[in-house]
Amino acid sequence: MGQGAWVRADLAGGRRGQRDVLVGAWLHRPPGGRPPGRLRPGRHLHVEGGAVRRVRSWRVIAGGAGLIHIPRVRDPFYRSRLAIAALFCSLGFQYATWASRIPALKADLGLTAAEVGFLLMAAGVGASVSFPLVSVLMRRLGSQRLALLSALGLTLVLITLALAPNYPVALAVVCCDGVLVGCLNVAMNAQGAALEVRHKRNAMAKLHATFSGGSLLAALLASGVNAVTSTVAVHFGMAAVVLLLLFAYARTGLLAEDEAAEEKRDETKSRTGWSLPTRMTLWMCCAMVFGTVTEGAINDWSALYMTDVVKASAQLAPLGIAVVSGMMVLARLFADGWRERWGDGRVVVLGSALAGTGLALALLSGGVVPALIGFSCVGLGIAAVTPCVYVAAAKQGPDALALVAAMGTTGLLAGPPVIGFVANSSSLVWGLGVVAASAAVVSLCGTRVQWTPPANA
Repeated sequence: MGQGAWVRADLAGGRRGQRDVLVGAWLHRPPGGRPPGRLRPGRHLHVEGGAVRRVRSWRVIAGGAGLIHIPRVRDPFYRSRLAIAALFCSLGFQYATWASRIPALKADLGLTAAEVGFLLMAAGVGASVSFPLVSVLMRRLGSQRLALLSALGLTLVLITLALAPNYPVALAVVCCDGVLVGCLNVAMNAQGAALEVRHKRNAMAKLHATFSGGSLLAALLASGVNAVTSTVAVHFGMAAVVLLLLFAYARTGLLAEDEAAEEKRDETKSRTGWSLPTRMTLWMCCAMVFGTVTEGAINDWSALYMTDVVKASAQLAPLGIAVVSGMMVLARLFADGWRERWGDGRVVVLGSALAGTGLALALLSGGVVPALIGFSCVGLGIAAVTPCVYVAAAKQGPDALALVAAMGTTGLLAGPPVIGFVANSSSLVWGLGVVAASAAVVSLCGTRVQWTPPANA
């Protein structure tokens, strides 16, 4: 480097109250010269003073006038987040894989419509009743080992279901699938909460978005395989390979300790049974139940509302669920930033209020456009409720997390049938009115939960 060359570092305030973050650094030649470009790993530069700063995957070290070196370093937060995301992706992928082949399973096993209904119910029942077992396994195994064992078990369940010789065996396999789903659901959310506590950075909303990504991946694979062969065993065999790859990636980056619930485990480490829930846990259960009722019911009934109530065409009717799902995925990609800025409490309370108000106004207005706007409000507002409640529950310990997760499954199961009963006795407008009221209940429950304050508070 020539005499007189120097470095100007552009600094900007970091998020969550952290130190300033280096957002741009340029090498300047003497006055009148042109900067040659941004700094690269391994570049040594002459500086006039400096300090130690961390920039994502970079570490900038400068001490007084002299040489600095910018080595590339691996940020453990991103590695662990990707590993946990692999668990979320595998759960969405596994469920959507076997659910996409229900027509083929119905034909292969010679099932009636009622038997298919019981088959679907068996998975939900297994997940709902698993929470006492999950809380015990969480204390004995920890979330890391429980997550890996559950993910591996779900892969084996998929293969077993493809080889099931008759309906009773398939029913038992799907019930086991529900239990394993309950185990993995709790364990991976505990990992996500521990990640946020350890690194003081929000990640849960993006992790839940990868669940939807896994479902989408499973749908694309099912479509591709069906174009070649209708054999369920071939499809499930290929899906098992994908699940094993996700398992292999996840096992090297999961957190070994559930720091999010460390204090709670210290208080209850001598107990081996399930404890009674606290008042705070009950409020979280209520928020989770009505949040998942809103989420599940709007997905299942939006298309029928579009066709039967607002008389949308066959081409426009699927836009209902597309708008809800698209807005939920989009919101979850940005919700971690909202949580950092406003806190989990405001995101849940204001988001669920937006969902309930938007849907209620759409039902009162009628018409295709108001319906799509109302559905988008539901997807946008309710998307962050589940991630935020899981984080709050994980900080109360494994018992609270297992119970809240079970209540979430119960809401997903109970919501659509309840809306159907209301619609049958009155109309679908009143049925979706119950969905709007459920979102309002979530907002009310959110005011009673002790949330983590925003980082800049």
